Amino acid sequence: MGAPEVLYETQLSSLTLRARGKVRDIYDVDDRYIVIVATDRLSAFDVVLPDPVPGKGKVLTALSNFWFHRLQHIVPNHLSGLDVEQVVPSPVEAASLQGRAVVVRKLRALPVEAVVRGYLIGSGWKDYQRSGAVCGIDLPAGLCQAGKLPGPVFTPSTKAALGAHDENIDFAGTIALLGQNLAEQMRDISLQLYSEAAEYALQRGIIIADTKFEFGLDEYGQLVLIDEALTPDSSRFWPSALYQPGVSPPSFDKQFVRDYLETLDWNKQPPGPHLPQEILLRTAEKYREAERLLISGLGSAYCASF
Repeated sequence: MGAPEVLYETQLSSLTLRARGKVRDIYDVDDRYIVIVATDRLSAFDVVLPDPVPGKGKVLTALSNFWFHRLQHIVPNHLSGLDVEQVVPSPVEAASLQGRAVVVRKLRALPVEAVVRGYLIGSGWKDYQRSGAVCGIDLPAGLCQAGKLPGPVFTPSTKAALGAHDENIDFAGTIALLGQNLAEQMRDISLQLYSEAAEYALQRGIIIADTKFEFGLDEYGQLVLIDEALTPDSSRFWPSALYQPGVSPPSFDKQFVRDYLETLDWNKQPPGPHLPQEILLRTAEKYREAERLLISGLGSAYCASF
């Protein structure tokens, strides 16, 4: 098998560019649909790095589509059911998007990221050390880094503009932004999505330590799952065979890149530093291994890659 194709940025001439995010390029189709393209860009500490991770966008697309279909009994999602070839006028451009683009419904995105934590790590661990709570939720004393929480907790954040940092908020802050009913819907659905996905993933050798969901509203005011779902970009994936509480576990996600960046003399402001080829290739392999384990179930001897 040859090396994965690399795509840092799209320049489609047959559609109008709507927005370019940290990872995704978004194009208008008409007043009902948009095309979302997952590139191989990588962001860390809210900075888009200059080097792409080979094949990353295709992994994100495959995993998101898998979860959208598996979890659609819990909440509707933004997938339109249309193929890229049906909406991209240029056959050449449509072919270049295979495996990394989806046609989705236009929806009104909500200004809150729905974060669910099942384990105490990252900013949640820092908050707990400081206050004994995460996003205003009091937790039992004596928990350790990477420890499993008594139950999943909903710890939302605001959605920052490109280049800015998301800010954790408590549930009262969510209500202030969304209203009581919508905030409760988002919380309850997010916890249900996480719990079902985490149970499935654990059977495949992956702990989903935490994840974030994004939601929009359709024309009827119904909550709809959008953006991506349960990928190594939006979640912390840990190999269950190597997990032990008390230390930050090895990871299938971009924590590997974050750990490397922490060794550099970089102020976490743009522009981001270039990554060595070895780091890029090892990151790509971690993403692909997560996809193999979750979707195909192949590759039981995955510990050797860490």
